[in-house]
Amino acid sequence: LEDIKVSFADESAVANGPFLPYRRDENLSRPWAIPGVKGLEHRIGGLAKDSVTGNVSYDPENNEFMVKLREERIQKIADFIPEQEIDNGPEKGKLLILGWGSTYGSIKTAVKQALDEGYEVSHTQIRYLNPFPKNLETLLKGFEKVIIPEINNGQLVKIIRDKFLIDAKGFNKIQGLPFSAKEINEKIIENSQR
Repeated sequence: LEDIKVSFADESAVANGPFLPYRRDENLSRPWAIPGVKGLEHRIGGLAKDSVTGNVSYDPENNEFMVKLREERIQKIADFIPEQEIDNGPEKGKLLILGWGSTYGSIKTAVKQALDEGYEVSHTQIRYLNPFPKNLETLLKGFEKVIIPEINNGQLVKIIRDKFLIDAKGFNKIQGLPFSAKEINEKIIENSQR
């Protein structure tokens, strides 16, 4: 991994007034101050803080603003992660198998087999869940059907339906066993045409 360079606040941060530990830059990042530096004193801890001064705040509007600001900061990460790509199959079409986590190998094998058998199917595997890649919605809407195999009770399918208003279908297995490529291939055939 590349080194993460941290630029700490110094005495120049108080040249034009008090240190504002919650003032954010274009990436919504706050300045870091090394503890003990004169003039850069501020509060840390779990209490709600004012959006600029960092003072403890019990103001309901400030609390709402800070919750939304923290969410916006997380969503800005999408500016730095790669766009979602199709792993196998056409970029648009009839059926997309959307996977995440440990389903990768069985989905990849099943989709390759289905493509070899003449079925129109594609596969993409999500690696970034929060935030999603910026182009994920456009990619998903390029397919008539989206099936999401999950080794749980359908967490991702619910998020995809909610966030993108796509009628994705869940294919769940919660038996403590992984999917086999055969199970996924059968689901592809059940939802496809050659």
